[in-house]
Amino acid sequence: MTRTDAKPRLPRAYLRLWWATGIDSFGTGAFTAAVPLLAVTVTRDPRLVSLVATAAYLPWLLLSLPAGSLADRHDRAGLMWRAQAVQAALAGTAAVVVACGGASVPLLVVTAFGLGAGDVVFSMAAQAILPDLVAKPLLPRANGRQQAITTFTEQFAGPPAGSMLFGVAVALPFGLDAVSFALSAVLVATVPRRVRDVRPHSGLREGVAWLARHRLLRTIALLLGVNTFAGQLANVTLVLLATQILDVSPRGYGLLLAGAALGSVLGGLVSSRVVARIGNLPALLTALAVNVGAFAGIGLSSGAVLLGAFLALNGFVTTLWNVVTAGLRQQLVPSALLGRVTSVYRLVGWGLIPVGALTGGLVAHGLGLRAPYLVAAAVRGIALVAALPVLIRALRADRPL
Repeated sequence: MTRTDAKPRLPRAYLRLWWATGIDSFGTGAFTAAVPLLAVTVTRDPRLVSLVATAAYLPWLLLSLPAGSLADRHDRAGLMWRAQAVQAALAGTAAVVVACGGASVPLLVVTAFGLGAGDVVFSMAAQAILPDLVAKPLLPRANGRQQAITTFTEQFAGPPAGSMLFGVAVALPFGLDAVSFALSAVLVATVPRRVRDVRPHSGLREGVAWLARHRLLRTIALLLGVNTFAGQLANVTLVLLATQILDVSPRGYGLLLAGAALGSVLGGLVSSRVVARIGNLPALLTALAVNVGAFAGIGLSSGAVLLGAFLALNGFVTTLWNVVTAGLRQQLVPSALLGRVTSVYRLVGWGLIPVGALTGGLVAHGLGLRAPYLVAAAVRGIALVAALPVLIRALRADRPL
């Protein structure tokens, strides 16, 4: 007897992209753990160490818009594997230089910027390619699995591997990153290509204009900008809150981060079920409201266990937010504009991250190490109240969200 109610399967092309994402993120996690360890062996000046993190985020400010335009004008799978091939060459070169004793702050800055630039191109194309590979009803599940594998490998599995390899030989994490980029590029190269039908004179202004006209997605983008500012404001001094206020050991701090990552993985695995049960926008509102409470709870935590629980809760609802908003963009934005609209969305949403980091340091210095999370909770709460009329109007509108 043939079953007609079987759960639809994600296509093979998507599974290749999923595997590529996991391999790529594992190497990135190892690299992310190794870079600060190497940086502090080169210099003890915090200003120089911070340059490496700044270089890694700077491409999102400088290259988001042109990367989105490329994703709409060219074959997206081709852009992805070519970007990773360049990243593999950069990471491999850094591994050789480090192995030969040539580690320096300029090397780390250049490598971080180059890998960040490749990540911008890869991420923009990866977000835009999903609707080409997956039917719209399956997008929440596909986005959830992408979030889960990225979080698990980049935040949970990769960093311990990077730290362990760094202890064996400082160049090994960089070599691992190069190999992961190369393997991911090979997998992405097998994803079916699709020729883009783009008018010769279409450009970035179309993406900007489309997002500016769409009140719901424009509001979500602005809300994301405030939330990432507040998130970085709080998280920049998390290590100090844990180790200096709550007396968490270095090993315990790693376990806290692992707990947060597990919360994010769980969010990625169940988010599609949450969306299917209550809908996109109710899930979005729930994630935003719970996130405000989680940030306040982190700032008021009296012990490591409570802190870890709130970090895990924050990871869960943050992933739920990411899955819902990615799905909304993929459903509402025309495919030919998806890369450019996503690039404008990311620019608005991530542009204040460096400002948030600087503000968080000043708040912690002036008001204490608990204050950044409490200030961030207040900022996010005010932003949610301000955005609520638009979000509620969208909830009441007769649309399939």
